[in-house]
Amino acid sequence: MGMNQAFLGELEHEAAQTRRVLALVPADQADFKPHPKSFSLGNLAAHVADMHTWIAVTVNTTELDFANGYTVPPFSTPEDLTSRLDTIVAEAKVALAATNDEALGETWTLRAGDHVILAMPRAQCLRTMVFNHIVHHRAQLVVYLRLLDIPVPGLYGPSADEQ
Repeated sequence: MGMNQAFLGELEHEAAQTRRVLALVPADQADFKPHPKSFSLGNLAAHVADMHTWIAVTVNTTELDFANGYTVPPFSTPEDLTSRLDTIVAEAKVALAATNDEALGETWTLRAGDHVILAMPRAQCLRTMVFNHIVHHRAQLVVYLRLLDIPVPGLYGPSADEQ
């Protein structure tokens, strides 16, 4: 099995779990922040959905330069988030299916102008900067939902709300 097939399987599983969480984000609580330094609920949810674009970007380019700008589409409704996620994940699947181990071993760079934030093989970038990063922010989103007393789904087994 090629690395791309392993990433495709992981994407299928994790995107389905992320979709379950995004569907619970209440539009009327989009401005909620657990702390002044935190993302708002709406911004965090939009970021979680949009981060899936990084899969195709990592596979199809050699670098991303934040100096050229990076904006997350704004949050509107949970249905908009899940629809956006579905579209982005479909594009990510196409990109992953079309790549191979050799390409995944090539260096990919994240920069901000002349400042190199990271440079690593694409596969390592997909694992750390993309998949792990998505799971990290999705977990933050679950905490926000818990703080708002919204029952949360179990993502790797049942949650306390599902028992």
